[in-house]
Amino acid sequence: MHPLADANLTARAVIILGLVLFGFYVAADRGALTLALTSDKSYISYLILSIYALASGHWLMLAHALNRERREFAILERHLSDAGAGDAMDVVADATLIGRFTASRKTAGGGDLTALLTAFADELANRHALGHFVSDALLKLGLLGTVVGFILMLMPIGEITEFDPGLMQRLLTEMSGGMAVALYTTLAGLVTSTLLKLQYHILDASAAELATRLSVVTADHAP
Repeated sequence: MHPLADANLTARAVIILGLVLFGFYVAADRGALTLALTSDKSYISYLILSIYALASGHWLMLAHALNRERREFAILERHLSDAGAGDAMDVVADATLIGRFTASRKTAGGGDLTALLTAFADELANRHALGHFVSDALLKLGLLGTVVGFILMLMPIGEITEFDPGLMQRLLTEMSGGMAVALYTTLAGLVTSTLLKLQYHILDASAAELATRLSVVTADHAP
């Protein structure tokens, strides 16, 4: 049986999310996560982490859907090797992309196989477009936090009218708060954007493998 039939993409996705959550737990246990959130007066870090959590939930749902496509392909591949191409087209669930592909191919009597395969691959890839957009948006939010932090850091400079040690100490404290906003929001954006890019790269690679295998199998059993 082909490796696609054995690999459980949903289980791999759950393991990856578990490792990510464990990393956040360690950061929280060491006090780093709490320090980063409490030091961010702009609350952009809260927004970044919330968006990442929602995007990861969406990613897990997409992984489960892609895993179902892989299982349906394994069924199709097995029946194509055991039966004729026409008989194998009836064993795939119509609700999946694989099912719609086989139904279109059967209806068209073979049709333009290249066009059908291209449409199948494009629809698989389009499912992940939102995730890539969110990943870039997280990075942009981190850069926005950098700008906001520097603005907060430079604002106290306008209050300097004379050299007063007490005033200077207060202004330096406020400036350090602005620097903390810039650094922690940048860190939050970089970490979450990189993690989300890695997660969707796994889905992209799996979808590309599925599309390639489908093109090979259907070409071998073309009517």
